[in-house]
Amino acid sequence: MNDKNMPPVDWLEMLRRRFPTENEIDRILTRKMQRRAGPGYAPIPLETLVKGVESLLRTELDDNFEVSGAKWLSGGASKLQMSFMLTWQPSGAERVTLPMVLRMEPAESIVETSRLREFQLIKAMEGTVPVPIAYWHDADGKHLPYPALIYGFSEGITKPANAISGVSGLGTQLPADLRCKLAPQFVEHLAAIHTFDFSNKDLSAFDIPEVGTTQCAEWGVNWWERVWEEDSDEDVPLMRYCAAWLRENMPVLDHVGVVHSDYRLGNFLFTEHDAHITAWLDWELGRIGDRHQDIAWTTTKAFASLAEDGTTLLTCGLMPEADFIAAYERASGLKVNPKTVHWYKVYNDYMMVTLVMATGYRIARGGKTHQDVLVTWLMGIGYMLLDEMCTLIEEAP
Repeated sequence: MNDKNMPPVDWLEMLRRRFPTENEIDRILTRKMQRRAGPGYAPIPLETLVKGVESLLRTELDDNFEVSGAKWLSGGASKLQMSFMLTWQPSGAERVTLPMVLRMEPAESIVETSRLREFQLIKAMEGTVPVPIAYWHDADGKHLPYPALIYGFSEGITKPANAISGVSGLGTQLPADLRCKLAPQFVEHLAAIHTFDFSNKDLSAFDIPEVGTTQCAEWGVNWWERVWEEDSDEDVPLMRYCAAWLRENMPVLDHVGVVHSDYRLGNFLFTEHDAHITAWLDWELGRIGDRHQDIAWTTTKAFASLAEDGTTLLTCGLMPEADFIAAYERASGLKVNPKTVHWYKVYNDYMMVTLVMATGYRIARGGKTHQDVLVTWLMGIGYMLLDEMCTLIEEAP
């Protein structure tokens, strides 16, 4: 394929047949490719976003509302975010003014995901774990420049003001007293997510894999191998080998549950005065699937840091891995299968290499993102991930 920036229809249809995955994922990836030849990212004035929000709200509320105080929010390598104040009268309540957040796609993201799925998942998890209140969505970009959702602003911080950390919270070092308060909540919330009964929730944008089959794993591999084929600009033999290895060793799903897919330090907010977790963020990659995907992601060394003794490695900077696994099994009542965790560690590396070496490169080259400098920087970790992926395959049980 010489020019993936203007993909022919027949080539795209071939990929859809070759890599079947969840219906909404297929829709989002197909939409991405259909729009790829379109214009790149251009700075969007806040006034444009405010008008888009007002247009969306007019379909959801009466005209008795006011949007004010709009400003950009920093953070995140994939989405545009704006905070604003909304004054309106919720049904059956008094008129209020509350802080809100608009979360919207750029022209093309380092990870192309569904705002509808993200909205539904946050809405479903309300009352189970701390999440922002999900209010409205513009899943197809009818009112805003790109697909978006609106949720309530949550108070809190992702790290103490004096904490040492890298990009997106990587390598954050927390003081011992704070770790002791956050770690139990961290474990309990993950267990609550994985054991959550979603049967009566509106998760229509999700397909549910069948327990006792490898369907969940296959959908995942198809997702990321399709993205690699769509976005990569060089042949990396190890990626082809890894995809084959993943297919040959797919684990059987033993329990179906909600998977956050980016559960780690840096993706939750907490109040510094009492170390209470106030909101879990970044549900865009969430799916209905195998809990081991989260366990593998959370325990990856990239998110770990050393304790004060300089030798003890702490999962997400909070607690030793063995303690984390034991606490999770007690809280969830679910066993952790080391072999399945290992498979998902390879899977997660495959996904990350795809994002940084294929999609990140593609959107930066095409001028499709507001974070071109950051995604170009992220490409530098691709070969480290390939090396880790190779080692994991060699060490596979």
